[in-house]
Amino acid sequence: MSSVDLTRAGSGIDGTKNRLIRYVFFACAAVTVLTTAGIIVVLVEGAVAFFREVSIVEFFTTADWSPIIRPRSYGVLPLIWGTMLIVVGSAVIAIPVGTATAVYLAEYADRRVRKVVKPTLEVLAGIPTIVYGFFALSFITPLLQRFFPETGTFNAAAGAIVVGVMVIPMVSSLSEDAMSAVPDELRQAAYGLGATKYEVSTDVVIPASVSGITAAYILAISRAIGETMAVTLAAGMHPNVTFNPLEPIQTMTAYMVQVGISDVSVGSIGYQSLFAVGITLFAMTLSMNLLSLWVKSRFREEYQ
Repeated sequence: MSSVDLTRAGSGIDGTKNRLIRYVFFACAAVTVLTTAGIIVVLVEGAVAFFREVSIVEFFTTADWSPIIRPRSYGVLPLIWGTMLIVVGSAVIAIPVGTATAVYLAEYADRRVRKVVKPTLEVLAGIPTIVYGFFALSFITPLLQRFFPETGTFNAAAGAIVVGVMVIPMVSSLSEDAMSAVPDELRQAAYGLGATKYEVSTDVVIPASVSGITAAYILAISRAIGETMAVTLAAGMHPNVTFNPLEPIQTMTAYMVQVGISDVSVGSIGYQSLFAVGITLFAMTLSMNLLSLWVKSRFREEYQ
């Protein structure tokens, strides 16, 4: 066989491998898309069955939620309120602490400290959420009860604090990556004009990385919205519209856990409410993720 024939044969083998690898990668991508589509279809079918029995206006405008226990009522506002209470409380904790940690790692910490602190944050992010829930139940709540004796065993404050601690690594890690991507030329130019390190950090680095930092905030909030076991153990399962963070509440995810472990019969209105709450939660998290993508594309800085 001539060298030309060998080259053609090799090219044919390489072409077959490339096509095979392409099909494998396409199949992997298709699995993720089809899984997402399947989840949406299941949620929509269950939610449609629920809303055939319950008015969507009643679902989103009334504040009495008891779809399982008689007398039944189907106002989801207590669950949305509980979820938002956890989200706002956790954001108050995670955003300033996570941002300050990111600034320290990106601008102040030397290489040895960064090698220790950042992996530690990653370990913190890898702790199972149920462990955070037990931590809230056994440490945070007793600590709150020491200062506020009226605090119940389950309360919104403990849930917000533990979720805030949980999402700090996400805020700090993603924000630090965005800050580290800012070119050193901008820093050196600011130093050349006489700026201090604090001024460089706050007036140059943070504005230049604002899209990545904002995206980190949104993704962390999205994570807080979808958190389940930590808030179930810490905040309880009492649907309640309250401004007192020391009272028990119930989030949408906690309600889904409650239905999932109950003996509600399949096809009942209580079981179908699971899908209505699920698609509401899905819409909220999807909106946050889409907002994150828009912020990144809208305010992203490109450097040559």
